[in-house]
Amino acid sequence: MKTTYESAAVGGSIASLSAARWSTRLIFLVSGMSMSAWAPMVPYVKARLQLDDGQLGTALLAFGGGSMLSMPFVGWLTHRFGSRTVIVAAGLSMCLALPALAQVSDITMLMATLFYFGVMLGAVDVAMNAYAVEVEHRSNDRLMSGFHGLFSVGGLSGAVVLSALLALGLGLTGAAIAIAVTLASIVLCLRNGLRGEAFPVDADTAPEKSRLSMPHARAWLLGLMCFASFLAEGSMLDWSAVFLRDIRGMAPASAGVGYACFSVAMAMGRFSGDRLIARRGPAWAVRVGAGLAVAGFLLLACIPLTLAALSGFVLIGLGASNIVPVMFSAAGRLAGTPPAVAIATATTLGYVGLLSGPALIGFVARASSLPAAFVAVAGLLVLVGLSARVVR
Repeated sequence: MKTTYESAAVGGSIASLSAARWSTRLIFLVSGMSMSAWAPMVPYVKARLQLDDGQLGTALLAFGGGSMLSMPFVGWLTHRFGSRTVIVAAGLSMCLALPALAQVSDITMLMATLFYFGVMLGAVDVAMNAYAVEVEHRSNDRLMSGFHGLFSVGGLSGAVVLSALLALGLGLTGAAIAIAVTLASIVLCLRNGLRGEAFPVDADTAPEKSRLSMPHARAWLLGLMCFASFLAEGSMLDWSAVFLRDIRGMAPASAGVGYACFSVAMAMGRFSGDRLIARRGPAWAVRVGAGLAVAGFLLLACIPLTLAALSGFVLIGLGASNIVPVMFSAAGRLAGTPPAVAIATATTLGYVGLLSGPALIGFVARASSLPAAFVAVAGLLVLVGLSARVVR
């Protein structure tokens, strides 16, 4: 029979774990909102600084470059100091970037601020996924897809909220400050729920914090699979509207519906993904997800009907929704590599796909056609499906 002290300890552990789950969901939401809040600011900044498309494209590279360059180093920081410290410090610093972006006065300042924003967003990305793996492990349940579903919700709502503030007459700087204060307040409120004490580690099994080895070969393989998955997601963001307008003849004002179909399907897939993965297994989720995404890309490329194209976007969203969460969970469970380091490896390679993918698709489309480029993406996803055993 348990003593009162033991029962209280168990009850406290359960309460801490519940708080950790909610705090993890919130930091995924904050990260998605912070990133997407930048999107409505782009035309304002472009007009104020009088940038052409080429200059803006060059400046935007600093954002992705900052994220990509920071991730390997952040993996070490997270392993050394803990996820909570990195999440709170980088989360608050990330919020500061939004008002700064609203007030940049020249392209050099814009690139420096975007680089800083990318570094902090990348730091939050690695640390929150490392913490999510630990929460999932301690909960003895599948949670990662739901966490990423909250990121998708944040990605949709951040842009909507900032756009609504601008539509209500609030200036760009005022709207950015309002969003930043709100997100920073959430980060400060959830820091107690992210307490490392919720997850006591045995002294005998705790990893050496002073030593770091190179990531396991399987971490690199998971990273390459993330590269293909992120490339597919990036192709939807940058090429879906172009495809519907130029290839399927849809009116420019309506061409954005393809990405909307993809985004909603992805969010739905992630919120239902944890139950499916728990029931059928992660390898099954990757195989079926890759298969659905391949079918979606082939439907886009081969059936010259608008309805078929929209159905293809839905299939791609559903198929791709759970591949990356499963990859991150698998990376966090690799033997011989600290979770933060393995996740940093997978995330870095994934961001390479996200950033370089749209350009690669453009090169293939110039050499042949955009439908042919989509078929090439489908080929990469076939390889992801065939490699699904690595996530066991």
